Amino acid sequence: MAALGGDGLRLLSVSRPERQPESAALGGPGPGLCCWVSVFSCLSLACSYVGSLYVWKSELPRDHPAVIKRRFTSVLVVSSLSPLCVLLWRELTGIQPGTSLLTLMGFRLEGIFPAALLPLLLTMILFLGPLMQLSMDCPCDLADGLKVVLAPRSWARCLTDMRWLRNQVIAPLTEELVFRACMLPMLAPCTGLGPAVFTCPLFFGVAHFHHIFEQLRFRQSSVGSIILSAGRACRCGHSRPPRLQRSSSPTQLSSVPTLLSSSSAQDT
Repeated sequence: MAALGGDGLRLLSVSRPERQPESAALGGPGPGLCCWVSVFSCLSLACSYVGSLYVWKSELPRDHPAVIKRRFTSVLVVSSLSPLCVLLWRELTGIQPGTSLLTLMGFRLEGIFPAALLPLLLTMILFLGPLMQLSMDCPCDLADGLKVVLAPRSWARCLTDMRWLRNQVIAPLTEELVFRACMLPMLAPCTGLGPAVFTCPLFFGVAHFHHIFEQLRFRQSSVGSIILSAGRACRCGHSRPPRLQRSSSPTQLSSVPTLLSSSSAQDT
């Protein structure tokens, strides 16, 4: 997502519908209609992403390998078709930023290094506490821990684990594409670039409500505990890093680099 906040979105944020009165004179959509089209398009993308998870009827839980494989297929199809929603939105609103679709969605080389390094730095700061806790609780020293983390056998074990692939590969990539790369260009002309950055997570958060029904369906949790967990999350903040449990197993140690994306990769 190198161009999020780059030239493409800046062009969109300064070319809002209310600043183009000539479009209204030509019978184009008004500012209010453009905003409604943007919101509806983002809501449609979120519903399509979550709805694709349930096109397969199954009585198995979400962590079953067969269910995970089917959902892989669903979300990959929806994610590959999501750029078409941005093209349809451009046709309906008449907004032409003057850049290609890929540039508008954030796929560009210009500014890729600060766009990659700054979020990585913020993520490292966010997870500095849990990583320090793991280093203090783990009975092995730093050298042994690095050997386990960098061991090809540990990574090979992860690559054959369907849950690991879901949480660390498929879900983060598809969520970034749908909920950020496709939604930000549609929201920026309506709300501005800054508010759009904070509006996209709202659609992402609403898309997580389906987990409540799954937990109740398989009796994995009660309504009271779900409400209590939601209250704690609101009080402590959504970006609170997970607490790493004490363990010296190679499986958990090898998953340390992947914990950076686990807090937002639980959809598929």
